[in-house]
Amino acid sequence: MKNFGSKLNFIFLFVVVLILLFGNDSYSIDQGKEVSIDSGDTAWMIVSCAFVLLMTPGLAFFYGGMVNIKNIISTMLQSFVALGVISIVWVLIGFSLAFGDSFYGIIGSPLTYFNFQNVTLAPHPDFGSTIPFLLFAFFQLKFAIITPAIISGSFAERIRFRSYILFMLLFTIFIYSPLAHMTWHPDGIFRKWGVLDFAGGTVVHMSAGLAALSGAIFLGKRKKIEEKPANIPFVILGTGLLWFGWFGFNSGSALGANLDAAIAFANTNLASATSMITWIFYDRFTNKKMTALGACIGAIVGLVAITPAAGFVTLGQSAFIGFIASIISNIAIGITKKSNIDDTLDVFPSHGVGGIVGMILTAVFASNVGLIYGDSSVFLYHLITILITIVFTLFMSYLLLKIVDSVLPLRVREDQEERGLDASQHGELYN
Repeated sequence: MKNFGSKLNFIFLFVVVLILLFGNDSYSIDQGKEVSIDSGDTAWMIVSCAFVLLMTPGLAFFYGGMVNIKNIISTMLQSFVALGVISIVWVLIGFSLAFGDSFYGIIGSPLTYFNFQNVTLAPHPDFGSTIPFLLFAFFQLKFAIITPAIISGSFAERIRFRSYILFMLLFTIFIYSPLAHMTWHPDGIFRKWGVLDFAGGTVVHMSAGLAALSGAIFLGKRKKIEEKPANIPFVILGTGLLWFGWFGFNSGSALGANLDAAIAFANTNLASATSMITWIFYDRFTNKKMTALGACIGAIVGLVAITPAAGFVTLGQSAFIGFIASIISNIAIGITKKSNIDDTLDVFPSHGVGGIVGMILTAVFASNVGLIYGDSSVFLYHLITILITIVFTLFMSYLLLKIVDSVLPLRVREDQEERGLDASQHGELYN
C-alpha cells in the first residue's frame, strides 16, 4: 500500500507536467515583438521578481537558525519546497483564482487563466499597463510562494512533510487566492470598499499569521520544548536576505520604476530600522538582554507592518508604524509564550499581529484618505476587512488542517519527533 501511494503521487505529478506542457500556447516570441512596453518598468519588475524570490530562501535560513539542531534541514526545506509546489499550482489554477474574472468580488474564475491561458506578453490595463502581463503573473507568484512558507514556522519540529505539502497546496487555492482576489482585483470586494493594502498586509501576513495560529492549535504542543536556537548566524543571514528581498516585495508592488516605488523603498527601510532598534531597547527596558535574535525579529516585524502602508505614508509615519508594531508584537510574543499555544517560531505574534497593526495604521495615516485627514470610511472598512480576514482564515485553515489530517496524518509519531525531523522525515543530518 505504501508503494502504491508513492506511485500514485508520481503519476499525478506526471499528469500535471503533461497539462503544463501541452495546454499552454497563449504567447510566443513573435507576439512579444508586437507589443509596447516600458523598458524601465519591465526591467525593474524583473529585478523585483528576483528580489522577492530570494526572500523564501532567506526565510529558510531565518527559521532554520531558530529551531533545534535536529530539525534544521526539515524546517528550511518546508520553506524552500514552496518554490516548487506553489509555482506549479499558481500556473495551473492559482493565478486564475486570484486574478480571473470575478465571482461576486470573492474569487476569480478558474477558467479565465487556467494553465496561464490568456496570460500574454501584452500589458493588461488593470495589472500593470506598462509591463508584460506574464511578468505581473510571475511577480504575484512570488507572493503566493512565501505565504505558506511563513506559516510553516508555527508547526516546525512536529509536522509530517507530505502532509505539509498537501496543506500548502490547499491553502493557496482556498485561502490565499480568494484573499488576493478580494484585495487586489479591480472587482474584489475589499478593493471596491476602498481598502488599501499596498503589498500584502492582509493577503500575505495576516493570512499566514492566522493560519499559523490554527496550525499551532490543531497540532498541539511539542513533546519537548527547547528554546535553544541552533544557529544564530543563520538567523542574521536570513534577516538580511529578507530585508533585501523586501525592497522588491514593497517597491515592486508599485508595478513600475516610478515615484510610488521610491516612496515604498524608503518607507520599507526606515520602518524596519526603527522596529529593530525599538525591539532591542524595549527588551532592555523590560530587563532582558539586547540580543541578535531580538534585533532580527524586530526588523522582520517592522517589514511586516509597513507592507500594507508602504506606498501611502510619509517617512515619519513609517517610523511610527515600525515603533508601534515592534512593541505590540513583542508583548504579543510574551503573552503567547505564557499560553498553551505552541507557535514554535512566533509566526502569529510577528506576522499576524504585525499585519493587523499595519493595516490599522495604514487606515490612520494613508495620504488624503486616512483617519488623520478626517475621513473615517476607509478606517471603518479596514476594520471590517480585518475582522472578515480573521474569521475566514481561522475557520478555513482549521478546516483544511482537518481534511489533510484525515487523508495524511499531520503530526509525526512521538518517536519521530524525538529523533528529529531531519532524520525521521528526510534521512539527513545537519553537521
